[in-house]
Amino acid sequence: QVQLVESGGGLVQPGGSLRLSCAASIFSINVIGWYRQAPGNQRELVAVIVRGGSTNYADSVKGRFTISRDNAKNTVYLQMNSLKPEDTAVYYCNAVSAMGSYWGQGTQVTVSS
Repeated sequence: QVQLVESGGGLVQPGGSLRLSCAASIFSINVIGWYRQAPGNQRELVAVIVRGGSTNYADSVKGRFTISRDNAKNTVYLQMNSLKPEDTAVYYCNAVSAMGSYWGQGTQVTVSS
């Protein structure tokens, strides 16, 4: 059974940091990354990393968020620094392989004082 297990969400004050993790049971992943969805908004790309290591970020998170991948653990991370209230959303892990596109269950990130 394909699984993407996310962890690391929570409540943080503005300016704070969180690190999200996504452990994948999928192999031969071509692209893996993070999307987010705030209430009333569409799901949007946050950051992705491709097999060769190239990354792509939403303009709104460039310079604050860093995506990385541990191939040995088949896990992708999202280090989020200088968090803002507008970063509040449910964050979803997504992985794309030759077998299809898969989503995690989501983890809530709330940035509030």
